[in-house]
Amino acid sequence: MLDIHEDSGQKALHAAELHEGFRKIIHEGGEALRLVGPDGTVHLSEEDDGTGGRPEVDRGDLRALLWESLPDGTIRWGMKVSGARPLSDGRHEVSFADGSVITTDLLIGADGAWSRVRPLLSPARPAYTGVSFIETDLLDAEARHPGSAALLGGGFSICLGDQRGFLAHRQADGSLHVYTALRAAEDWLDSIDFGDTAAAKAAVLSHFDGWDENLRALVADADGALVPRRLHALPVGHRWDHVPGVTLLGDAAHLMSPFAGEGANLAMLDGAELGQATAAHPGDAAAALIAYEEALFPRSEASAAESAAGLETMFGERGLERMTEFFASHQEAE
Repeated sequence: MLDIHEDSGQKALHAAELHEGFRKIIHEGGEALRLVGPDGTVHLSEEDDGTGGRPEVDRGDLRALLWESLPDGTIRWGMKVSGARPLSDGRHEVSFADGSVITTDLLIGADGAWSRVRPLLSPARPAYTGVSFIETDLLDAEARHPGSAALLGGGFSICLGDQRGFLAHRQADGSLHVYTALRAAEDWLDSIDFGDTAAAKAAVLSHFDGWDENLRALVADADGALVPRRLHALPVGHRWDHVPGVTLLGDAAHLMSPFAGEGANLAMLDGAELGQATAAHPGDAAAALIAYEEALFPRSEASAAESAAGLETMFGERGLERMTEFFASHQEAE
């Protein structure tokens, strides 16, 4: 699930004239929130009354809304980028895994965390944040996993304790999509054989001894394989000097941890603002990129700092207490 923010992702959808379609794919009830302790105690519970500014949608539904709005042939599927290099006069050559090559006057690196385009602009590489995820799913949760479903509620739940926990979404199809999170060494996931699901479950659950059984069941009763994910981030404040004919957007420009919920929202806003800057400077790509990047850098720096602070809050000392205080203060402010 993705929560799409009024001041970023939804702005991009309005710019693309897709907001009406977006409203049709919202997961009703998805903005509900629970904070749960290791013993299963619910410390905070908010229902979704439909007035929030961050409605949840299924990532796949949102992707379909975006790409189905494009003319046929705009996206060339299966074209994996293997590298890019500068030519002259701001032109760049892009090579693909199938051996084909193109040249372009304007190259936009929207190719994610391990961007092949980023080295044209910046030597920065994502660094491990200190937190690792293990991704699991519990299908048909109400019928097959009623204890876990009842504890976590109908939206997003955060379960924290001792620098570890569970982050879970109730999906529109009734499943639970779960990220088990631990503050751990970068090589910790390498010590687990994820090809042996039973052994992997036991290895992960060894870090949750004494936790409520309905929380442990998020791993123990998971359907399918466990998927390991290390969290990486670019340095807060990542930026580059203007280079003619090339720029970045989304994770390629400002990869951050997910603890502010900004990644997809910023990628969409980046795309909208880059398109608007290009339209505002017809025939002058340099002016368009400079205008775009001047707005991009401070915006992404603020969100990256918020994400890094969120990681430290959730997976530092007293994570549950600090998150309870954080949400309680926001309730009072409203």
